[in-house]
Amino acid sequence: MITRRHFCLAPAAALTTALAGCSSVNSLLPDIEGAPRKPASSPPKGSRPLTSTLERPDYKAAYGAWPGEKFPIAAFDYELIDERYRRQTVDFPWTDAPGSIIVDPASRHLYFVESPGRATRYGVGVGREGFLWSGQATINLKRDWPDWIPPREMVERSPEIQAQLEQTPRGMGVRGGSKSPLGARAMYLFGGGRDLGYRIHGTTEPETIGTNVSSGCVRMINQDIAHLYTRARVGTPVAVLA
Repeated sequence: MITRRHFCLAPAAALTTALAGCSSVNSLLPDIEGAPRKPASSPPKGSRPLTSTLERPDYKAAYGAWPGEKFPIAAFDYELIDERYRRQTVDFPWTDAPGSIIVDPASRHLYFVESPGRATRYGVGVGREGFLWSGQATINLKRDWPDWIPPREMVERSPEIQAQLEQTPRGMGVRGGSKSPLGARAMYLFGGGRDLGYRIHGTTEPETIGTNVSSGCVRMINQDIAHLYTRARVGTPVAVLA
């Protein structure tokens, strides 16, 4: 069960590192019923979905600038990350229901199950050592260009953050936009009836995708989180593998 304190915050360091935190939750996480969880098909312990690529999008278009946004989603040079972390459709040998999300921190991938045997796979940034977690959750809230409200503990550890903060409707933080560490979209993970403090969200540092970099949240290229955001509804089940 998830019982350790994970604030989704970074240690006192350079501002860029400090802004990697993503949550305003600063209480002990509750025990989560049924966590940690195996995928629905109950594969052997330690196994991973062995997938093969079925389709790749036109990456120049997929990672180009997005029009019609409240704030610019700039084009991303996708060659900065390994091809395995670029969005693609893959075969998916497990039996999780269509519409489910499975996060595999070991391979730094997130799967959105499109149909039986088929999923969209995205590269993600996941928790660094000491901030990894596993279990099941549900997306209970989605926000477009969300404000980032750092926990009090983060500001205490990294006082330089204070100069970047301003009053927002949710407290002192960074208003949603091109400078927000949550990027273009955020989906909030709940479990056991409570906000777990973890998010699936965009990033201002897309070149970090495919690494262990966060404080427990799942970060995605802005174009990818915007793509997933249109598919994953409130109530979507999320399984984070051990």
